[in-house]
Amino acid sequence: MYYGALKGSSSKWLDLVALFEKVLQAHHRILAVKYFTARVSGTPADQSKPQRQNLYLRALQRYRPEVEVYFGHFLSHPVRAPLANPVGSQRTAEVIRTEEKGSDVNLAVHLLNDGWLDAYDCAVVVTNDSDIAEAMRLVRKQLSKQIGLVTPGTKRPSRQLMEHANFSTRIRPNALQCSQLPDPIPGTRIRKPALW
Repeated sequence: MYYGALKGSSSKWLDLVALFEKVLQAHHRILAVKYFTARVSGTPADQSKPQRQNLYLRALQRYRPEVEVYFGHFLSHPVRAPLANPVGSQRTAEVIRTEEKGSDVNLAVHLLNDGWLDAYDCAVVVTNDSDIAEAMRLVRKQLSKQIGLVTPGTKRPSRQLMEHANFSTRIRPNALQCSQLPDPIPGTRIRKPALW
């Protein structure tokens, strides 16, 4: 969701429930939203990233109690990567690669577990990560549940995911803009960060 639809946009103060009320069809009833993410760290250029993320998550859960947040983690490590434009004999460089770990596994486990518990008739997955395809296949074929696929951003939906979806749709920028949390959150002092 973040990298596909929100990064670089002014729509990060996102009301997930309002968004899916716009994106899904009128007969869909939203019982719960499970948000899978990882805690961010500050960078030398922006030390306030963790505070903004925490503020957003507090605002979201305060305004929309049906939203549950589940955390993976970020893993950073040095790797050697090829240079796009080699200089002389230098063909590679050591770079820091940061990857989000656990969120896709958590999503797949919850998708399966909630299906086994009969917690939904239709699950809607927001991703374009084909790692979720097997969980979607099992839910649709073994549990006979409906699966919707919502693709963030402008990339084509993953073929592997589409194969297991009963229906699919895309998040359009205007849906993001029309689905912002109130500022401030009613009954609180929680406000959208000025630099967000």
